[in-house]
Amino acid sequence: MSVFAAVDLGASSGRVMTADSATLELREAHRFPNRPVRVAGTLHWDILGLYRAVLDGLRAARPVDGIGVDSWAVDYGLLDALGSLVGNPVHYRDERTAGAVQPPGLYAETGCQFLPINTIFQLGAEHRPASRLLLIPDLITYWLTGASGTELTNASTTGLLDPRTRDWSAKAFLLIGREPGLFAPLRRPGDLAGHLLPSASKETGYSAPVYTVGSHDTASAVAAVPAADENFAYISSGTWSLVGVELPEPILTPEAEAANFTNELGVDGQIRFLRNVMGLWLLEECRREWTVGLDALLAEAATLPRRSVVDATDPRFLPPGDMTARIAHACRETDQPEPETPAEFTRCVLDSLAEAYRSAIEDAARLSGRRVDVVHIVGGGARNTLLCQLTADACELPVIAGPIEATALGNILVQARAAGAIRGDLRELVRRTQPLRHFA
Repeated sequence: MSVFAAVDLGASSGRVMTADSATLELREAHRFPNRPVRVAGTLHWDILGLYRAVLDGLRAARPVDGIGVDSWAVDYGLLDALGSLVGNPVHYRDERTAGAVQPPGLYAETGCQFLPINTIFQLGAEHRPASRLLLIPDLITYWLTGASGTELTNASTTGLLDPRTRDWSAKAFLLIGREPGLFAPLRRPGDLAGHLLPSASKETGYSAPVYTVGSHDTASAVAAVPAADENFAYISSGTWSLVGVELPEPILTPEAEAANFTNELGVDGQIRFLRNVMGLWLLEECRREWTVGLDALLAEAATLPRRSVVDATDPRFLPPGDMTARIAHACRETDQPEPETPAEFTRCVLDSLAEAYRSAIEDAARLSGRRVDVVHIVGGGARNTLLCQLTADACELPVIAGPIEATALGNILVQARAAGAIRGDLRELVRRTQPLRHFA
């Protein structure tokens, strides 16, 4: 029996989780907040604080036989010629890419949906000189091991990778006046990234191999979807919701571009054909204005009828602050009743998410020709019973909820397979070992 540690960095919190290869029972070694910092008008990630928390978590997890790092997508750290960090990474919610426009022909080249936060647009607004760019999980892995690389599933979110060749797109780099050499060499989930540096071993109290996993958190989460066959849709539900189907090849048609679908790589080379939906960020931001607990909000919201629905993909909901005012304004614009109480706002948000999920799943099925018989919700949203039931009702499909910590589980599954500690179908292992809930 081997024990593996997943460093799972989310947009609002991070955690270090462990599981053994025999039971796959997840244990939380350390959880910590991820608070952005605004300096001189620019919103940054506190990357050094996150790295300190990662080391604390790995020390609390000891001993382990492997480590893997995943995080949110699109953001990066810049290094100088000596390998030192060039300032704190800029947060994707910073306003520097607000005016970004999708160049004609880019979608047919990269299959990446248009989002102003995509790495390609961040680089277009980037003025700091650098010798190397590392995406966030690759940066943490570099500090742990001293070895730099760019993991494929996360690279596929940048808007700079060709999903057909699984290599960089020269055309995309030409558009922003950069060279692919700015990125470290590509590597695949399951590759051995290296071993803990002596400095990291001193901090953690042990030495261990570090594996490349599906370092985009959604790639790890989808790897842990407990699907029994191919006719499923998935919703990776957290701060963001990623809604789609799994395909053998990308869809790069004008229809897919118009529907704002993206083609991202999975841990075993599949295409995650999906649409980004704003996710529980909407409710998290609303709750910053209230003092009511989440359980009480959901219980009261469940007693209310559906009254108002907003577009959960609307870019107006991307920045932080004043979320209830923006939701109320969107309802006013569409001649719907404005929510007034916290429970009414909660019901509006969850109905809006369920409707966005339905629309994305129907579009994914239409564009791909893939039949959908069941919807799997993984991630934090899987514990939200009301959201799961509203999704089943909106989609008119059964919903299977769980695992909740799908990202950490997918991270550990890829490590354990790479180390030879487990064999066979990863999803069958999830179905056999993880608690799941069913909604009709």
